[in-house]
Amino acid sequence: MENVLKRLLDAELQAQNIVEQAKKERDKLVHEARDEVKRAEQRFQARIPEIHASFVDKAEEKAQTHIHELQRRYQERLKILQSIAKERQQDAVDDVLKIILDAENY
Repeated sequence: MENVLKRLLDAELQAQNIVEQAKKERDKLVHEARDEVKRAEQRFQARIPEIHASFVDKAEEKAQTHIHELQRRYQERLKILQSIAKERQQDAVDDVLKIILDAENY
């Protein structure tokens, strides 16, 4: 019986040692994981200016594209309005002359 108790006690001590080693290994893995997270955060923080600059560059590029499109449309409309004004100019001159000449008859 004493032999059985001794084996049980030895088994319990071995189990405690295994548990302690597992806890140490777990703590080591957690520590390594935290260190890796910190390194990843530092890499990300270091890249923030680059990421920001990339977004700014893309936004400026889109804005320039939009500005060019608006300028193109403005020029098209300006040409149309100038063409219409040119077409109507002679009609306006004729109408003014008619009014002036009619006013002299009265």
